[in-house]
Amino acid sequence: MPETPQTPAPPELDEAVTENSNAIVVGLLGDEWNLAIVRLAIMDGVRRYKDFRDRLGIANSVLTVRLRRLTEAGVFTMSQYSAAPRRYEYVLTACGRDLWKVLLTIWSWEAVWVTEHIEPLPPMYHGLCGAEFSPVMMCRACGQPAGIRDVRGTFGPSGGFPRSVPRATTRRRSAGGSPGPGLVPTTIELIGNRWSASAMAAAFLGARRFTDMLTMMGAPPTIVSDRLRTFCQLGVLTTVVTKANSGRVEYRLTDKGRAFFPHVMVMLDWGDRWFRAPEGPATLLTHTSCGGEFRPVLHCSVCERELHGSQIQVGGDRPGDGGHVRSAPSPAARNLKSLLPDVYCCCTYAKWHAMAGTLYLNACRPISYRNLLEIHAGLSGFL
Repeated sequence: MPETPQTPAPPELDEAVTENSNAIVVGLLGDEWNLAIVRLAIMDGVRRYKDFRDRLGIANSVLTVRLRRLTEAGVFTMSQYSAAPRRYEYVLTACGRDLWKVLLTIWSWEAVWVTEHIEPLPPMYHGLCGAEFSPVMMCRACGQPAGIRDVRGTFGPSGGFPRSVPRATTRRRSAGGSPGPGLVPTTIELIGNRWSASAMAAAFLGARRFTDMLTMMGAPPTIVSDRLRTFCQLGVLTTVVTKANSGRVEYRLTDKGRAFFPHVMVMLDWGDRWFRAPEGPATLLTHTSCGGEFRPVLHCSVCERELHGSQIQVGGDRPGDGGHVRSAPSPAARNLKSLLPDVYCCCTYAKWHAMAGTLYLNACRPISYRNLLEIHAGLSGFL
């Protein structure tokens, strides 16, 4: 996103400030237990309290609070399945089922950019083409790929930082671990705390200097410093000296940080669809290539068709494609993100195969023949 005009310091949060859709989304999806519960419901069809508790190993008190919050938000609805004793199961609503896109972008980003997990993340397969894939974010209006440089964002009628920050205080993951299953630790570091989410938003809106972050976030200087230091350690921001011997630095998004952009767009789109304030959207997004309103849609990186939740398989045996099973990308292919950062701004990776001495490419955007030759030469040492 290009830099936006500097905004005045926001007022202190008070009871009169109403959360907008951005704050509601961060409050719901910035909680790792909420994500784990929704994941089980969407992927495995879990509905009952005991099944959630046994599958997650979660304390009763924690599970009760999370299910109540998700039900109040409209992600679940309660359906009675036993009269004596009276018991209910938690059934996903249309709002809850729509979260598959959010889970997909988290899974894809963590699989590509985060090397350490409690459990290895299984591969994702597209049922229509049978291939292991990564989601490619495109503009629904024009059907073209869209990255951070292609989308312009400003606050809408219900926007502004005071209303976009969740009121509920969330705890950060400590070095020794914190409550949560730990499946997507880096994602939670980026959005699992109200000030972390605010710092990420400021970075995507173009803030680079410490004073810009301080003004846009309205947080105490110690908190801003802590978040910037953490983001640099995670590799989503890097410091760049602005002038020699001046001591002044700017905080700029890395390839890893820019690759997180599709997840943010999908989250905001989900929030605007289900929690839009009466006065209008919290964020106004424009696709610079077509000039239209930007609404993200996810496509398969292999067959380029639009993705649907019912067509996605996580883990298990690779689905066949007319009797043919596509080969998995080589380890060298997974390292291509360092060679093609512009392609990876869409949170995807290209699929490369070396067959009979020829390199084949199925990427998320056109690449010229000259660039293909250059890439082929650069990869000759890997293949």
